Amino acid sequence: MDLGIAGKRALITGGSHGIGLATAQALAAEGCHIAICSRTADRLAAAAETLSCHGTEVMTMRCDVLAEHDIEQTLAHITARWGGVDILVNNVGGGGRWGQPSVEETEERVWVEVFTKNALAAIRFTVALLPEMRRRQWGRVVTITSRLGREGGGRPWFNVAKAAQTSLMKTLGMMPDLARDGITFNSVAPGSIMIPDTGWAAERDRNPDGFQARLDAEFPLARLGTPEEVAAVVAFVCSARASLLNGAAVAVDGGESRAF
Repeated sequence: MDLGIAGKRALITGGSHGIGLATAQALAAEGCHIAICSRTADRLAAAAETLSCHGTEVMTMRCDVLAEHDIEQTLAHITARWGGVDILVNNVGGGGRWGQPSVEETEERVWVEVFTKNALAAIRFTVALLPEMRRRQWGRVVTITSRLGREGGGRPWFNVAKAAQTSLMKTLGMMPDLARDGITFNSVAPGSIMIPDTGWAAERDRNPDGFQARLDAEFPLARLGTPEEVAAVVAFVCSARASLLNGAAVAVDGGESRAF
């Protein structure tokens, strides 16, 4: 299926690893020019090498989204090079395992950092990049949230941040002036995804048999998802073919979540 986005300019935040890199690969395969930002120079270099096979432009930038100055520099670089983007994937985030099991024993700093890394980063990138989308009368903003942005469970600071992202996409999608400028806003809500060097991988490596027993007991597919499975959905949501999809929260979780 031709998704109709060849030649579009896409920024994927946190795009050097996991779902972000898989999304960058999926969009590059559709002919998009790719910009990715991440904190880690080595991962950015490796990602650029991986993406180079598609023959589209690849731009990498170091950025720690907890530092507003880094976001400003990233946006300035994109503006100087491209003028803006057509597609924004707010992928950077995390914090689901931060803090303590006890709310009372978790510092307020954790709440602030998780909210900043997820919701506030998405707000900052989205608001800054809207003018170019409006000028071109076309745009796609997709925010990677979580099944925990659609239901209870998990650590509350993470749920609060992910629910805020979901609300942001829904609320912007309902604004007539933005929708009639050809811009759509959607969130993609993954379930549990197996990504190297993350908490799930560490749990599996500590106790493979116990980990599989948990998958058999708790997950309808008896496995976790892959970044590529999420990225395939994100690429469609970014596409010209998804023009009526606006304000949606799309679950990509193998039936794991309990929300409708």
